[in-house]
Amino acid sequence: WTASALRDSVCPQLRDFLLVYNRMTELCFRHCVCNLNYRLLTGREESCLDSCAAKLVRANHRLMGAYVGLVPALLQRRAAEHGAPAGPSGLPASPNPAPGPAGS
Repeated sequence: WTASALRDSVCPQLRDFLLVYNRMTELCFRHCVCNLNYRLLTGREESCLDSCAAKLVRANHRLMGAYVGLVPALLQRRAAEHGAPAGPSGLPASPNPAPGPAGS
C-alpha cells in the first residue's frame, strides 16, 4: 500500500465514523444536559448520557447488521441486471477462476 492509497481508503471511513460520533454526541447532549451553570455534569445528566449513547450504539449495530445481511442480495441483483454471473460472495464471478487443487 502506498501512503496515498492508504489515506484514500482510511480517510472516508474515519470521516464517516467522526460524523456519526459527532451527531450522536450532539443528540445526547441536547437531550440530556439542561443546565450549563455548573462545571460538572449532574448524576442525572451522566445517567441520561450513558443510556442515550448506549441506545444509539445498539441502534447503529442493528442497522449495520441489517445492512450486512442485505448487501449480498443487492450485489447479486445488481450483477444479474448487468448480465454478469455472481460468485459466492455476491461479487461478479472472475472470468478466469483459479485452478483448484490437483485431484479434485
